[in-house]
Amino acid sequence: MATKKKQDLSSRIADNKKAAYNYFFEERFEAGIVLEGWEVKSLREGKVQLTDGYVVVRNGELFVIGLQINPLNSASSHITPDSVRTKKLLLHKEEIRRLIGKIEQKGYTLVPLNLHWKAGKVKCEVALAKGKAEHDKRDTIKDREGKREVERAMKKFSK
Repeated sequence: MATKKKQDLSSRIADNKKAAYNYFFEERFEAGIVLEGWEVKSLREGKVQLTDGYVVVRNGELFVIGLQINPLNSASSHITPDSVRTKKLLLHKEEIRRLIGKIEQKGYTLVPLNLHWKAGKVKCEVALAKGKAEHDKRDTIKDREGKREVERAMKKFSK
């Protein structure tokens, strides 16, 4: 059991930590992502930023915008890497149709949560999310600080 957890953590490439603060997640989907060779090499080195990424729908297809993959210094000389290139997400048609119907409702959006390896391929976890109001964000901070205080007290008590 512990080895599976360790394997799951090692397969993570990048997380969007701001997403949990800014949104409530309704549903999660695992989508494939179309990448170029230099992008995969950069992902292996961990040169990716996901925090500014968001998903849009164009012509019935999903694209992630703002996902920044920085090229390696040793990238090939015959290509010109574009670090903020729009990348296509791969999902089944039925899932895309259902997501389009949901995001047309007021307040819903699609947010990339993380990038991870699965069977040698890069996958992007996407969430159907609803934006948090300012008071909800304050509640999130309050809960996080409360948990931190409890952990400190338990640690102090156990010594």
